[in-house]
Amino acid sequence: MAMNLSKNKGYGWAVSAGLNAAFAAISAKFIGPQLFRYAMVIFFNVVMWGCYVNSLKALSSLQATVTNFATNFLSSGLAGFFLFQEPLSLKWFAGALLIVAGVFVLSRSSIEEKKSKD
Repeated sequence: MAMNLSKNKGYGWAVSAGLNAAFAAISAKFIGPQLFRYAMVIFFNVVMWGCYVNSLKALSSLQATVTNFATNFLSSGLAGFFLFQEPLSLKWFAGALLIVAGVFVLSRSSIEEKKSKD
């Protein structure tokens, strides 16, 4: 049970890392003066790396990386659609569905269980 809770926290950290990476990209396009945008990009990237490192404590590097990537991909694509009116094709949705399916398969995988060192 404790291992499952640790793994869930690891996925939470990996999702948070992906969201912060997307926020960095969004802030580069969206927020105020150029110097402030640079500061926000740096801030969100530092937070992203902190979250990613925490996810590595509970997950395998493959699970953490793929979850981070998938969250970043999906949130960046949806932010582009909703905030910047960028079109999303049927191929984008098909790819997103395959990425989510792959993350689900990896999350259920017990090939490389990582024991918590807490």
